[in-house]
Amino acid sequence: MFLLLAAAATLAVVAGAAVAPSCERIECPAYDVVDGANGFEIRRYKDAMWVSTAPIEDISFVDGTRSGFLQLFKYIQGQNAYNETIEMTAPVLTRVAPSDGPFCASSFVVSFYVPAKNQADPPPAEGLSVQRWAGARYAAVRRFGGFVADSDVGEQAALLDASLQGTKWAASVSDGGSAGPVSYTVAQYNSPFEFSGRVNEIWMLFDSKGVVSDM
Repeated sequence: MFLLLAAAATLAVVAGAAVAPSCERIECPAYDVVDGANGFEIRRYKDAMWVSTAPIEDISFVDGTRSGFLQLFKYIQGQNAYNETIEMTAPVLTRVAPSDGPFCASSFVVSFYVPAKNQADPPPAEGLSVQRWAGARYAAVRRFGGFVADSDVGEQAALLDASLQGTKWAASVSDGGSAGPVSYTVAQYNSPFEFSGRVNEIWMLFDSKGVVSDM
């Protein structure tokens, strides 16, 4: 009995650690953890609305994300068709379509999760688009800390990809991509003014098509 209680306590600690601390203060999208192993976690996200920038061409992830976030910050401050102030949420996502070379511009799309209050009717805004994650959307996830630098994102994405190889998820994640360099998403959960306990993640998104059924 003692061993069972100890095991349950350990599982509870692991499950609790999977939630970014900022999600205890501000709203984050709901998900279920369906699998996990050394170096990655598989999540199933539910229907959700996101507001996204147009693709931003830049050689720097940091600069491209900053440019997109400023557009989204103006949006939540009321520069939208409804002149409505919207609560901040987490994470801020940056989808990265890598360039073919180190001195070529990559493409970045920065997205903001629409809070529950606004999910039914997100305010439109010039230069931004509303994206819906319809049905189950899956993410293979790797977490890392600190302030995100340009040198981090490719390295962390490669580590996530390597950890998935040989698992039952590798084919599903691969099918979610396209020809050429593998695209991935960087999720950042903290304000720029938070210096400790920072949480970032690399996501490789895929849909339910081809997902293994023995979860």
